[in-house]
Parts: sequence; structure tokens; C-alpha cells
Amino acid sequence: MNFIVNLLILLPARIASHFSWAGPLIMRLVVGYTFMLAGWGKLNNLAQVTENFVGWGIPFPNILTPFVSSVEYFGGLMLIFGLFTRIPAAMLAVVMIVAIKSAKWGDVDSLETLLGFEEATYFAAFMWLAIAGPGAASLDRLLVNLTAGRKEPI
Repeated sequence: MNFIVNLLILLPARIASHFSWAGPLIMRLVVGYTFMLAGWGKLNNLAQVTENFVGWGIPFPNILTPFVSSVEYFGGLMLIFGLFTRIPAAMLAVVMIVAIKSAKWGDVDSLETLLGFEEATYFAAFMWLAIAGPGAASLDRLLVNLTAGRKEPI
């Protein structure tokens, strides 16, 4: 039993520990870039996006459309660099909840359908970043190290 535990649990954990910085970095780059582009597209087409918000029944569409579009653009940009990561990640998680509730909720007939939405996957990614943090390869880590004068996990 010790051989199996060592081979299938402890050895992969030791190997993975050398790359612990990569998981958060890759996640931040993928979702950050995706949402930076989506937000930029919305900011450059506010009239159409506002009409969509009206159709989905989102309140105050003239205020929320530029706000949400900015959260997506600037939040995505901040995630790419790992700057104040937990704040934009949490805000984007809320945006995904609202997106599911307003635009997709009528299509939900099962947990499988709900979890099949890309918004659910993004929600999970944003929640992971909001809770776990940006990882070592981030401006957050650099700022903490510069201000605290030490290396601390964030």
C-alpha cells in the first residue's frame, strides 16, 4: 500500500510542487484575456449590449451596461497581470451569476444543463482565483514582497 501511495499520490505531489506557480498564472491568462476582449467588445458596442440587457430584464441597463462592460475589460486586464486579483475575480464571479440568472436561467432543466454553461465554468474559475489568489507569478506577489520586505504567499 505504501508503494501505491508513494507512486500515485506523493510523487506526483512532489513534482507538481515545483510548478505551483503555473496553475494560477495559466488560469489568470486564459480567463483574463477572454474577459478583457469581451469587455472591450461590449464597450465598443454599448447600444446593442444595452438592448440585450433590456431584453434580459436587467434593471438600470443604461448604468449597468457600461459598468459590467468595464468590469469585464478592466477586471480581465487586472487578472492577466495578477493585480489586486481577488477583487476583480470576485466581481466577475458575480457577473457570471447574473449572466446565468438573467440570460440562461429559462433554459435550466437540470444540474447537468446548468453546469454545462460556459458561465458556470467561468464562475468556478473566478471563485478559485478569488479564494486561492493569483499565485507567485503576479504583481500582487511582487507588491506584497516590496511592501512587506519578505516573501509571503498571497
